[in-house]
Amino acid sequence: MSNIVFFCIPAHGHTNPTLGVVRELVSRGHQVWYYSYHMMREKIESAGAVFVSCDEYDMEQKLSPKDAARVGKDLAFSTKILVDTTLALDDKVCADMEQLQPDCIVADSMAVWGKAAALKLGIPFVSSTTTFAFNEHSAKIMKQGVGELFKMLLSMPRITRQIKRLQNKGYPVKSILDILQNDNDTHTVVYTSPAFQPCSETFSDKYAFVGPSIRLAVDKIEKTKGRLIYISMGTVNNDMMPLYKNCIDALAGTEYQVIMSVGDLVSVEAFGALPENISIFSHVDQIAVLQQADVFVSHCGMNSVNESLYFGVPLVMLPQTTEQSGVAERVSQLGAGIKLRKADAPSIANAINIIFTESSYAQNAATVAEGFRKCSGAKGAADKILQVCDSER
Repeated sequence: MSNIVFFCIPAHGHTNPTLGVVRELVSRGHQVWYYSYHMMREKIESAGAVFVSCDEYDMEQKLSPKDAARVGKDLAFSTKILVDTTLALDDKVCADMEQLQPDCIVADSMAVWGKAAALKLGIPFVSSTTTFAFNEHSAKIMKQGVGELFKMLLSMPRITRQIKRLQNKGYPVKSILDILQNDNDTHTVVYTSPAFQPCSETFSDKYAFVGPSIRLAVDKIEKTKGRLIYISMGTVNNDMMPLYKNCIDALAGTEYQVIMSVGDLVSVEAFGALPENISIFSHVDQIAVLQQADVFVSHCGMNSVNESLYFGVPLVMLPQTTEQSGVAERVSQLGAGIKLRKADAPSIANAINIIFTESSYAQNAATVAEGFRKCSGAKGAADKILQVCDSER
């Protein structure tokens, strides 16, 4: 039996793909401890892991809404948050690892405190990557403008100061890339297929592209018309009433069934009376809807795109972050979706019409789905983790 420790950030999109892996490891008789946050406790424990809370140590939890909006946009600020959290967890994690004696640490690529602890303590490590794997080749898909590159260069002295803080506490890191970049010497599980991953051939054999981890649907969705359009902007940045109203204007009274999920930041009642063909909910069972959908209007979070393409559903894409833009770019390259230049009603209606009239989009989505289904899934990810455990004994 192996003792395995997981670390993750408080995000559904980063946690959900690992749950099937945890179940697989536990079913084989291995012990899993999972360091995460109370909002994830129920689902982590239901997968069979021992939940360990990081809430009181995490600096991001203490940010003001204004500062929280900077995370992911300001690299120096984000680095400080990551370093603050790593150092706040330092004593606890080091003491716990001494007691648990794990055979392996598995950490989300953004939960840098997990990787940093593995480096510091000499524990075998596996990176869990729920977005695209990142190296100098695949980074080219994350297109940055001159202004963004200039801001990054200006922030480097502040980033270097944060790395020095880690070095002073015994963490063997030389640069921000040591904890953020996927290098060819690190065992890595990537939750997508080799065909969907940009430049997959440039990664070493230490990478396991296991495909998306797709849970079973809980609900059953009734398809009431010939074609179903699903609209969702994810679970985080979804306060987008103007966009939702544009979607209603584009699709009201059409021959399509429309299901829209708007999250908790927008009141369903605020939409007033709705056209007969449009239903709006705070939350839906996305897997259940995508099993019936014909087009997905999406923000292009990696999990949402993986789930959409797993069921062969082409996308109309409105990315909100650099990461989502990279995912949208890859979908566009493979001809499985259309990226919107504008989010007005005519543009939305036109993109949906193109997908329905040009069969290549559905065909290309089906090709990606076929590649996903050939991957090894949670069993392959568990095999990779146990391989690392066994190789270091």
